[in-house]
Amino acid sequence: MKEKIRTRYAPSPTGMMHIGNLRTALYEYLIAKSSGGDFILRIEDTDQVRYKQGAEEAIYKALRCSGLKHDEGPDIGGSFGPYVQSQRKEHYLPYAKKLVEEGKAYYCFCTKERLETLKNEDSSEFGGYDRKCRDLDEKTINNLLSNGTAYVIRQKMPIEGSTTFRDEVFGEITVENKELQDQILIKADGFPTYNFANVIDDHEMQITDVVRGCEYLSSTPKYNLLYEAFGWQVPRYVHLPLIMGKNEDGSIAKLSKRHGSVGFEDLLSEGYLPEAIINYIALLGWCPEGNREIFSLEELTKEFSVQRISKSPSVFDYDKLEWFNGEYLRNEEIDKFTQHAEKYIQKAINGASLDIKKIASVLHQRVTKLTQIPEMIDFLANMPEYDKEIFINKKSKTNLENSLFCLKTAKEKLESLQSWDFNSIHEFLLNLALDLGLKNGTLMWPIRIAVSGRKMTPGGAIEILDILGKEESLRRIEAGIKKLESE
Repeated sequence: MKEKIRTRYAPSPTGMMHIGNLRTALYEYLIAKSSGGDFILRIEDTDQVRYKQGAEEAIYKALRCSGLKHDEGPDIGGSFGPYVQSQRKEHYLPYAKKLVEEGKAYYCFCTKERLETLKNEDSSEFGGYDRKCRDLDEKTINNLLSNGTAYVIRQKMPIEGSTTFRDEVFGEITVENKELQDQILIKADGFPTYNFANVIDDHEMQITDVVRGCEYLSSTPKYNLLYEAFGWQVPRYVHLPLIMGKNEDGSIAKLSKRHGSVGFEDLLSEGYLPEAIINYIALLGWCPEGNREIFSLEELTKEFSVQRISKSPSVFDYDKLEWFNGEYLRNEEIDKFTQHAEKYIQKAINGASLDIKKIASVLHQRVTKLTQIPEMIDFLANMPEYDKEIFINKKSKTNLENSLFCLKTAKEKLESLQSWDFNSIHEFLLNLALDLGLKNGTLMWPIRIAVSGRKMTPGGAIEILDILGKEESLRRIEAGIKKLESE
């Protein structure tokens, strides 16, 4: 019978979700779902010092928003709960004590001050800890325990030889055992360390594939030695390449805030769609067959394979993300785009009674980020100050004199227009240009400037007239006439 793939996303609630964490969650989801497996959410809150209020809810929100639906987790339950490590505290100490009884781990009574001294001495022997407590006699240990001396439990690492493991992306990796510290399994506060809790939970929850960043490659032998100590099956490992950012001088470094927004929520607040973000980060380390770039989450699930994950770091390109976002926005149905754009439109028009859908329609094919919208259309609510020189346009063959003539004529004729909508305005102004013997642009440019005060607008004169309505449009045209008539 084929083994059912089970992956887990196990974030720590210490802040907002980083793009690197989201990509890890995405790949874990895709590995599970591409083979009909399960995707599990587990909250790893053993680091109580760094715990941040609200971070756990932010994790749920990010997964919901990105479409990465988990099959088991703290919020929905499952057969292997609880799925929050602080609620599993009693699971870990018995495992650690079992290793102590078998001579595979030991009580360490070294104080923080002593460990800090070793750290300051930068001792590289035994991975930084001198293993002072490793061979304490049983009588000394029992006396210290009975006196209530604080302790941690450390794993006995092999001192000689090497440990080799296989990663699905990077292949066979060998680490010299002398580089491995006798890692702490249980901390002085009774909580397990991240490494120890990971192994216990992954085993108990029957996780088959462990997916994480390549920065954890060097610590993987620690995990494997624990699996071997317990006699458990080692999971498959999939280590992901780093995500890098581009520095101002063109060099690259690990992605950080100095390169721009690196949090999922930050990118959403900057006007990127979750679908576009997911699509883009899927390609940061994974290459589909062929040249296709646009994939829905469902399509990614069908296309994804671990074999096509790259070893090489990927550079997070904000311009490329914006291109993806623009593609998604342009391909949305107008009603869906209007829903996404509405709050940005409302911000720009500041309560003005204008047709939101009409505004969305002129923006639809012109926006690459939703946050661009307020600046693009703020002239609809408040007519900006502008210099009359912008009526002059070489391409449209306009100057101050013919612009004044066009505005006066258009205003006079438009006042008699009974039906004020796009089609009526369009037909009326095209016929007017024909009657006046003018090119369409020669008539439309001065009208566009008069009603917007801008050289660049989403939509032309006709769309703006339609959105503003007859009364406001004529008022602005009249203001334009006065500006041209002034000295």
